[in-house]
Amino acid sequence: MKGKSVDTPFLLVFLVLLVFGLLIFTSAALGLLAKGSGATFSSVAASQLLFGFLGGGILMLIISRIDYRLWRPYTAYFFGFALFLTLLTFVPGIGLTLKGASRWIDIGPITFQPAEFLKFASVAFLAAIYAGRLKSAATLKGGVLPLALVGGLSAAVLLLQPDTDGAAVLLLAGAVVLFAAGGRVRHLLLMALIGLLALGAVAYQRPYLAERFITFFSQTQDTQGAGWQIHQSLLAVGSGGWTGRGFGQSIEKFSYLPEPIGDSIFAVAAEEFGFAGSVALVLLYAGVALLGLRIAARAPDPFGGLLVVGLITIIIGQSFMNIASTVGLIPFSGLPLIFVSHGGTSLAIALAEVGVILSVSRRMKS
Repeated sequence: MKGKSVDTPFLLVFLVLLVFGLLIFTSAALGLLAKGSGATFSSVAASQLLFGFLGGGILMLIISRIDYRLWRPYTAYFFGFALFLTLLTFVPGIGLTLKGASRWIDIGPITFQPAEFLKFASVAFLAAIYAGRLKSAATLKGGVLPLALVGGLSAAVLLLQPDTDGAAVLLLAGAVVLFAAGGRVRHLLLMALIGLLALGAVAYQRPYLAERFITFFSQTQDTQGAGWQIHQSLLAVGSGGWTGRGFGQSIEKFSYLPEPIGDSIFAVAAEEFGFAGSVALVLLYAGVALLGLRIAARAPDPFGGLLVVGLITIIIGQSFMNIASTVGLIPFSGLPLIFVSHGGTSLAIALAEVGVILSVSRRMKS
């Protein structure tokens, strides 16, 4: 049966968010030119615009026109391939290690993070599993076990990189998919408790994680050291006032914010567009989430609905965690603000995920 047109409200809100994100990124990246880092700016712009926006946009258009149901028999293979790619980050000569983390594959002129594909593939595989066993999703064997195996294996590989934040997002998306499939709340709460205990154990073994929590609970201490990033982020957010300094007028992005195009890009947006612009950005993400969940609720089959729920959780979960960490509500996460932060891989995969959501929307029930 020929698919209908995509869901117009979702597409419009998403496109507004994408354009707003491009404006914010462009302004934040200009800070690199002011520092005399022309080459760095060029590489950043090429990665974001060519690989991220252009490459991801093409992926989105192609995937949106393919019936998502055709992917279901191959989700296990996608998951296996994504896991294999992620393991390649540990292979000398292929994997690239930066700042103590082995998260990238470096092949000639191409550098990318396979973890983004692993999150996507893990959620798709779990959606396919639970779609075929809705009646047993409330049991330990039918509900908890698949998440423990698929999510646990993926999270373990990410923790080895180490990518604690990515592992947390992956498990969160898997848990939401299980809940949507009919998983028991007490099972999810038990897994959340186990996850928190595991996080505590990891933090004990990795001093930088423990430092994040210490800084979070004492944000006014050591503002020249461990608390520098959150201190400068809050200054940027506060100095934006109600309407902001104006596009391109951020001061913090030039010399103060450690990651103005990455972790701290929401602070740049808040400084330039103020409280009004910050709220508008949050509302755009909320709109994408709500309209995405509406598509999930009207999907023609359980696989489509669970798939959209998982992908929306990945996109919105990472974005809201980034915003929350920037304003001091949670410890700094290092997660990207999807569609805004620098990261060609994360942007391309996010656009591909939107393509899947649009594919489901073409076939949703009226």
